[in-house]
Amino acid sequence: QVQLVESGGGLVQAGGSLRLSCTASGRTFSNYAMGWFRQAPGKEREFVTSISASGVRIVYADSVKGRFTISRDNAKNTMYLQMNSLKPEDTAVYYCASDHTILTIDRRAPAYWGQGTQVTVSS
Repeated sequence: QVQLVESGGGLVQAGGSLRLSCTASGRTFSNYAMGWFRQAPGKEREFVTSISASGVRIVYADSVKGRFTISRDNAKNTMYLQMNSLKPEDTAVYYCASDHTILTIDRRAPAYWGQGTQVTVSS
């Protein structure tokens, strides 16, 4: 079955950077769109960014545009999220997600989720 495993979370000061990784297994990674979501304490899970199977089509939530960069290495079955200029409001559990589609993912209910990795930004 499809498995998604995130890594790279941690504690960072405001203005700092972190890089998250998501390694996938169980199907041909390069055939499917991927994305990142996050859930802050007491809030609903929200869409952060997505990347198409080829890596050409990328979408960002307005809240992270210009600060976060999504990428993927299909040879390594891995997706990345480079997070710069982090703010305390970026504190959340970050989830990797994948779907059955090529160009983008369902922003409400993608087919597959990782277990999440905690990102904490201190002020």
